[in-house]
Amino acid sequence: MNKKNIAILGGGYSSEAEISKNSTHQLCEMMDTNAYSLYPIFIEKDSWYALYEGVKYPVHKDNFTISIDNSVIFFDCIYNSIHGTPGEDGHLSAYFELLNMPYTNSDVFSSALTFNKYATKTFLNSFGIKSAKGVLIVEGAEINEEHILSELGLPCFVKPNNGGSSFGISKVSTKEQLLPAIECALKEDTEVLIESFIEGVEISNGVYRIENTVHVLPITEIETTNDFFDYQAKYEGKSNEITPARLSNELTKICQDLTKQIYTLLQCKGICRIDYIVQNNTLYMLEINTIPGMSKASIIPQQIRAAGLKESDVFTAIIEHTIKEHNK
Repeated sequence: MNKKNIAILGGGYSSEAEISKNSTHQLCEMMDTNAYSLYPIFIEKDSWYALYEGVKYPVHKDNFTISIDNSVIFFDCIYNSIHGTPGEDGHLSAYFELLNMPYTNSDVFSSALTFNKYATKTFLNSFGIKSAKGVLIVEGAEINEEHILSELGLPCFVKPNNGGSSFGISKVSTKEQLLPAIECALKEDTEVLIESFIEGVEISNGVYRIENTVHVLPITEIETTNDFFDYQAKYEGKSNEITPARLSNELTKICQDLTKQIYTLLQCKGICRIDYIVQNNTLYMLEINTIPGMSKASIIPQQIRAAGLKESDVFTAIIEHTIKEHNK
């Protein structure tokens, strides 16, 4: 059997680059090496390269190939694991569309929409899907602290509107903390989203589609001793992740149905993760991650195992579905 060549993308141009590289290496360990020849490829501002058997090979950007020992390697599918720009915001989706190459993540429009937290909230609110009340601040605009706090109250969260992995996020408990928190978020993005605080239990739910069936994974409940599920909680073991979550059967079904609805409304592709806060048995969507982390500390692999599935089988199904859809 001829193995298919799969490029697994990592890196990117944001603060999430190192996390993304970890995801790429972990995916190489979890995927089926009997069916696929795996090539980790790292996208950086100054270079695109494959790391194969410890050697760097430059990527030919005109057709996204690499050359090893005078042989040109063409890829049957691109598995995108770049968190942040240019992988999660639609830029690389557009590039692969132009090259007519199959890629596992959402298309240009869905990626651009879901990367923008405020736009996603606004879109989903029109379908009655609840989220925290928010105010958008654009770099250079006048900041009216009194208006923001009268709208949202204290405490509130300040975060980059486009970004992930909790970089640039602050929990603001006093008026004096607001402007420094906005300045911190502006180091990561030109737009800042300020949201009201919703006290409750944080949960997360993975989802993907194969053929015409949307598969929803078990839910993870997140406990942390930190103020919120920040970088330390996510990646440095400062949290306790319980899968499946300690929810009633009724609330579990409500959450999984909502996850399926959101995934479908946003026309997502590949495997995604949707985060919520549960308050008084009501679900408030926090955000959707269209390229969730796949490192050893990540939630999605935990949920796959909790579903009684093998990571390699799920990734194989996604890759084969992507290739089949592309060749229709």
